[in-house]
Amino acid sequence: MTAISKKISLSNSESVILLTEKNSNFDNYGLSKTELNFIKNEINVKNKLRVCINQFNRYVFIQVIDYKKEKTQTLESLRNDANKMHSLIVDYKIENIFVVDLSGKTSEALAFTEGLALSNYQFLKYKKDKKEVCHSLKSIFIISENITKKEVEELNIVVNATFIARTLVNEPANFLTATELSKEFQKLGKEAGFRVEVFNKAKIKALKMGGLLAVNLGSIDPPTFTIMEYKPKNAKNKQPIILIGKGVVYDTGGLSLKPTPNSMDLMKSDMAGAAAVGGALYAIAKAKLPVHVIGLVPATDNRPGGNAYAPGDVITMYNGLTVEMVNADAEGRMILADALAYAQSYNPLLVIDLATLTGSAIAAIGSAAIAAMGTADEKTKNELKQAGANVFERLAEMPFWDDYDEQIKSEIADMKNLGGPYAGSITAGKFLARYVNYPWMHFDIAGPSFLTTKDSYRLKGGTGVGVRLLFDFIKTR
Repeated sequence: MTAISKKISLSNSESVILLTEKNSNFDNYGLSKTELNFIKNEINVKNKLRVCINQFNRYVFIQVIDYKKEKTQTLESLRNDANKMHSLIVDYKIENIFVVDLSGKTSEALAFTEGLALSNYQFLKYKKDKKEVCHSLKSIFIISENITKKEVEELNIVVNATFIARTLVNEPANFLTATELSKEFQKLGKEAGFRVEVFNKAKIKALKMGGLLAVNLGSIDPPTFTIMEYKPKNAKNKQPIILIGKGVVYDTGGLSLKPTPNSMDLMKSDMAGAAAVGGALYAIAKAKLPVHVIGLVPATDNRPGGNAYAPGDVITMYNGLTVEMVNADAEGRMILADALAYAQSYNPLLVIDLATLTGSAIAAIGSAAIAAMGTADEKTKNELKQAGANVFERLAEMPFWDDYDEQIKSEIADMKNLGGPYAGSITAGKFLARYVNYPWMHFDIAGPSFLTTKDSYRLKGGTGVGVRLLFDFIKTR
């Protein structure tokens, strides 16, 4: 965890980042006349945005805000600048850094600090030499006249919630079974203050959640269905907002076995939707937002063992609809469908599901955005898009025309679980739409949820995508 807190002052022995506009005054920060002239020359003559002064007992960094056409682009630019600054901080073995806001711009200073904190994440659980490779940075202190203590505390919560989601995604499947995932959610509930209930296999059978049970048939480990609920007394919404996360803790493709390499290798990350939901519930509860939110996570691995369901099988789902399973690797929609149908019992205001659902989403838009679609009204869609822009987890809305329904028609069942060779992310969404009767959005996070190379503060591995977006949306709403 990275500790972020607010401070009133600093001494001239502390390493500091001065976040500034071009014409700021640096006279009060222990800099000599020679150093001040050097800084002015670097910024005003050479047009540099980043300057470093080594005073031997401390480092002074200057970061000039590079204003873009859109404010959301300025904020993202600052997060990226912070990531570059983080590399210097780690190289210089700095443990505590002060971020002094000379700009007076609250959102800009918070975005820079967020980028710095998110860059400090590491997953070292299985490293023998943890101490040797661990980042030096332990604490970030913000000095600002405009930023409140509450805003800093909230930023700290959201960053750590993102770290929680990243860690869950990075955990290997030999640790993070469906049962262990539910236990991790129970720990989060105790820490953050939300209720957690876990349905075991017997309960799932009693409820006749046919999709979840079918995917689980090839595994020796049981499935789970986790319900997380945060319902404060001052909740402003009478109907709950429901978040649903795909919890396939490992996906071999089942009997429709994935080819390898570069397909099955990363499939421990197929529960990134579940991680995002758990992280979002943690952040919302920790920050005590006055909103009633429920998280649902159907979880299992997808294996080709023993009695695994086979292409051609017909599965009866939780809501009674039948599915001709034509590809065992289209398993995420099978377990999500049961959860979406189950969500109807809560009479939700809005349901959002997050899932690493299709390779088609990656083919269409890469890792730069989330493929989004659904039945929510335009106002809700615009609010979600704005939240995505604010945290730079952008939504790319896909067409959701009725034409696509034709591709999932079955000769022998109510539908089949795979469409044609094209528009796979959309036909997957169309499959899920059969299980909803409420305002709903589907986020296919297959692209941005797990990265094979570092992308600034998102780093390599699990990114925790969805946590910051959901928190921003629900807080604003």
